[in-house]
Amino acid sequence: MYEYKILRIGLTFWFKKPKDDYHLLIEEHARQGWRLVQIFAPPVSAYGQASYFELIFERSKSGLT
Repeated sequence: MYEYKILRIGLTFWFKKPKDDYHLLIEEHARQGWRLVQIFAPPVSAYGQASYFELIFERSKSGLT
């Protein structure tokens, strides 16, 4: 059995750059046993750009497979 964690990463308004360093977040979660499954971009908002994206992680629950 697996557990999942979803992190929402906001984007800046003008240049749509991530507000957080998602590379560091991925590395940090990998050290904790999480595996990056997907980076999800939601449907676009005004001006055809998303306002955030989500990192989806999974890991095996302790003692269960």
